[in-house]
Amino acid sequence: MSGTPVIGVLALQGDVREHVAALTAAGAQAVPVRRPRELEAVDGLVIPGGESTTMSRLVDVFELREPIDKRIVGGLPVYGSCAGMIMLATEVLDGRPDQRGFDGISMTVRRNAFGRQVDSFEAPVTITGIAGDPFHAVFIRAPWVERVGEGVQVLGQVADGPSAGRIVAVRQGNLLATSFHPELTGDVRLHRYFVDLVRATA
Repeated sequence: MSGTPVIGVLALQGDVREHVAALTAAGAQAVPVRRPRELEAVDGLVIPGGESTTMSRLVDVFELREPIDKRIVGGLPVYGSCAGMIMLATEVLDGRPDQRGFDGISMTVRRNAFGRQVDSFEAPVTITGIAGDPFHAVFIRAPWVERVGEGVQVLGQVADGPSAGRIVAVRQGNLLATSFHPELTGDVRLHRYFVDLVRATA
């Protein structure tokens, strides 16, 4: 598409304002999404970091589950960071029994895999397809990916330390997910990557 894509940020809980700022800096028109009618108007969607069990419940409260499911099946580009990665996974380990996501990316993720809030850390992560230095990745009660299914591309893994080799960035078709929070760093390359994906899709 030519022009500025409209990308929604699921605004039920989590790092909404930070994603809106990063998407705007990356060349998109960013809008909060809380209602089905707002979802209908966007070319792409970001599911932010936050608390995945709370987000799962609020998606039902705001009657967004079925509309988001339908738009994902219809090819809507979606990017999930941290809790958003959990919401896009087909299987979640260590989640609550009543926790439900959108079954978008064929992968198994482990919730809070890197530990509790006190175990939050930062590490360099190189993302396939994004030029320049490794990302300064911020992990806060983050998941990691334990298994990917057919058609899922591994884009990034932790390079060093006790978590070296853990998968923290993936893509399947129009769906993108990271364990870390690029919206907290001021580095908008990953948001620009997603904006370009939305443009190519629309």
